Amino acid sequence: MFLNDTLALWSAVSTPPLLATVAAEYSPIILSGVLLTLVTIFIASKIGSEVAKQLDFPPVLGELVAGVIVGVSALHLVIFPEGGLAATDSLLMTALQALNQLSPEGIETVFESQSEVISVLAELGVIILLFEIGLESDLRQLKEVGIQAIVVACVGVAAPFAAGTAGLMLVFHVAAIPAIFAGAALTATSIGITSKVLSELGQLKSKEGQIIVGAAVIDDVLGIIVLAVVASLAKTGEIDVTNVIYLIVSATVFLIGSILLGGFFNKAFTSIVAKLKTRGNIIIPAFIFAFFMAFLGNAIHLEAILGAFAAGLVLDESDARDELDELIKPIADLLVPIFFVTVGARADLGVLNPTVPENRAGLLIAVFLVVVAVIGKLVTGWAVFGIPGVNRWAIGVGMIPRGEVGLVFAGIGAASGILDKPLQVSIIIMVILTTFVAPPFLRVAFGESVETAPPIESTSE
Repeated sequence: MFLNDTLALWSAVSTPPLLATVAAEYSPIILSGVLLTLVTIFIASKIGSEVAKQLDFPPVLGELVAGVIVGVSALHLVIFPEGGLAATDSLLMTALQALNQLSPEGIETVFESQSEVISVLAELGVIILLFEIGLESDLRQLKEVGIQAIVVACVGVAAPFAAGTAGLMLVFHVAAIPAIFAGAALTATSIGITSKVLSELGQLKSKEGQIIVGAAVIDDVLGIIVLAVVASLAKTGEIDVTNVIYLIVSATVFLIGSILLGGFFNKAFTSIVAKLKTRGNIIIPAFIFAFFMAFLGNAIHLEAILGAFAAGLVLDESDARDELDELIKPIADLLVPIFFVTVGARADLGVLNPTVPENRAGLLIAVFLVVVAVIGKLVTGWAVFGIPGVNRWAIGVGMIPRGEVGLVFAGIGAASGILDKPLQVSIIIMVILTTFVAPPFLRVAFGESVETAPPIESTSE
């Protein structure tokens, strides 16, 4: 009863006033729709991640591909109203309509309301994902690798961003803001995927490995700042130089200020945790901090994910960090797959069907983004200086995979409406291909030196 009342309230505040009463009437069926959709998402995510793991690929890509299969591109089990889709296009909604004998208007209300709930859960998932990434971004490691990693990261962000944005605008005549957003999606590097492969090769503590991992962490930081800026630009719909400068400065000050004040926040967090004696004494204060920082990010016209990422960076230095890492995993395991599956579910691969003449331009954009994504990171190996005998190919290849951060760009771009379907799908294809090709290429790049690699103390991620 409580859940039904909650959904009725949610429907009332998220639906136009004339429809609020109707939505409240259907709240038990809306709950059924939400539950059935979540069952579908969780089954798809687990099957996809397990298959990907068996094939030695990152589980997150399995979740993405599973989303594509259950979404608008294939099975039509998980779809959303965007793009003119109706309840009759969803097999789940059709089943609910038959079971409850709903009118066409009634099932449309159920469809729109349950889609809103799933979208909010996906947004919470991405906030928790960025909080978790912040916790895993070791600031002490950044200090150790120093200037080399910073140079590599800056080149790895600037080169694909500039080439991607310019190419989309000049060659494909994409509007400025969507082109900037797509160019920004090329900037990030997946530290999780690269670290895993480096660990398996025994190269995690090598000079190349240290540079790659450090640069990947900095890439994520720079990428989140870029994402906050371009997503905020998308809200205004125009490029105002003053506004751009404000966004860049405010995002940078917000992130650096949070880190500099980390000592104070950590002491307060540790003190609060020590005084609490009931269940959730660590995880609840942590999420209060993360959600409040996410709120602040939104309040200054940036993105909530920037605040969540900053919160993770700050709490990474706390005494309870290891325990917090373990406590956040079950929550992330529950909500983050909703985000990745819905990103895949929203991607209509049909818009890249080459047999349809209108789709060929989108397919060319996808090829262009993949090429820029690969070359834009390969050049980072030649940004390293002052280290004789360094494996520049290995550094460049190690920076290629985009992974989960690239999908965050695609998801937010689609949700904001700034990316049309061909451009959104092109970004997803870029993320998939760069993440698939990087691990085997990294093994090849290190092939000559694996046997002579120095022993390392630990091969943990």
